[in-house]
Amino acid sequence: MPQDIDSQWLKWAREIQALGQIGLTYCTNEYERERNQRLVEIAAEMGEVHGKLDKDVLLEHFNKQVGYATPKIDVRAAVIQDGNILLVQESADQRWCMPGGWADIGEEPSLAVEREVWEESGFKVKARKVIGVFDANRVGRPLPFYHAYKIVFLCDVLGGEATPSHETLDVRFFGFDNIPPLSRNRTNEIHLAEITEHLNNPQRATFFN
Repeated sequence: MPQDIDSQWLKWAREIQALGQIGLTYCTNEYERERNQRLVEIAAEMGEVHGKLDKDVLLEHFNKQVGYATPKIDVRAAVIQDGNILLVQESADQRWCMPGGWADIGEEPSLAVEREVWEESGFKVKARKVIGVFDANRVGRPLPFYHAYKIVFLCDVLGGEATPSHETLDVRFFGFDNIPPLSRNRTNEIHLAEITEHLNNPQRATFFN
């Protein structure tokens, strides 16, 4: 799929899918439902023609999205110990990233990131500071259709030991000058640079797009 975040067709397809989803949420009759379902189908067809994606797979994903369309929230933990940062090796692509993932409904963001660290790495941590709130579709490789924000927390280690999970193959601390190949949808050089700035200047304000 094209990785140009400024691709006009991708912008249109995202907006059409969102409009269809919102319309299906608030429609009051069968005619409105059919029109809005058609918008969702058009977005999937655009993905097939321009992004070389499977239309039926896209429709299956789109039809699972209900309610008013809003950005998804990805939380990531910058866990620092002795000047090194904790990274996990993702099972999905064998590349490395800060532990984290999608926040669950009803969960406080800080608790979500602490849970993700425990599940993915085996370390108990405490979220101490929000380093930055990033537009995930404009920093790193863009997500195909869904819009997402990424919240990066600075976290302190409370205990535990490196323990991979079903999602992670390995767990290690790395020096900032010795970072392994990154899973860039999850963690990239821009995130790491902002973390370094906060470590060098604890009074630095939270970054946001």
